[in-house]
Amino acid sequence: MTLSLSRLVAPLVVGLLGLALWALTVDVLGIGTFFLPGPGEVVTALGESWEPIRAAFWVTAVNSLWGLAAGAVLGVALAGVAATTRLFDGMLGPLVAILAVIPIVAIAPLLYTMLGTDQETPRRIIGGIAAFVPVFINTLRGLRQTTPLQRDLMRTYAAGPVQRFRTVTLPVAIPYTLTGLRVAGSLAVISALVAEYFGGVNNGLGSAIKNAATSNHARAFAYVGGAIVLGLLVFAITAALERLARRAYPSGESR
Repeated sequence: MTLSLSRLVAPLVVGLLGLALWALTVDVLGIGTFFLPGPGEVVTALGESWEPIRAAFWVTAVNSLWGLAAGAVLGVALAGVAATTRLFDGMLGPLVAILAVIPIVAIAPLLYTMLGTDQETPRRIIGGIAAFVPVFINTLRGLRQTTPLQRDLMRTYAAGPVQRFRTVTLPVAIPYTLTGLRVAGSLAVISALVAEYFGGVNNGLGSAIKNAATSNHARAFAYVGGAIVLGLLVFAITAALERLARRAYPSGESR
């Protein structure tokens, strides 16, 4: 109980200290609002622009979740194939390495040109690419964690492939998959934001940050605050799923 409370209190204390340092820096150095608005000005802008921030929040949330879901499903499916087929595993390795280093700022304009600037699909594809890599890598690692002793024991019991997968391989792999999902959630949000920033319909948080940054820095920071909240929510949900998986499948050690 004490450990859980400390995990909650510690980031809150750091956040409050950061806000205090921010406000003190703005007041002491006399930085103009145009360069760096104070926390009070950002809160005021948040109240004045609550409705557009909320609307943009949901647009980015939907894009992020679509990308996360698509990337996770594809990552788990291809990891399952790669774990059972050595040839396919060798083919996927270079592809995953390429996807891991694709710059969003380069691929976003290409997808907008191909699919249209009035579509949300390019943003979801970019989020899916970002989510795919950690889910695939962690799931593949989890599927390979069964020991020779476990496999020999299942053969001794004359267990079939489906039974071996259900009773040994899957419980070990699930925590690894959810660890990948936790990482993928944050990446999907960041990727969707960056994709929105560099084009497409002006309806998400990324687009709003870009537009507000040229005229109203306090409002831009308010939109950034909305993006931070979205990222924290996705991280908290995926981290909770990972924790539940550790409890349900203690045989699978998640790292």
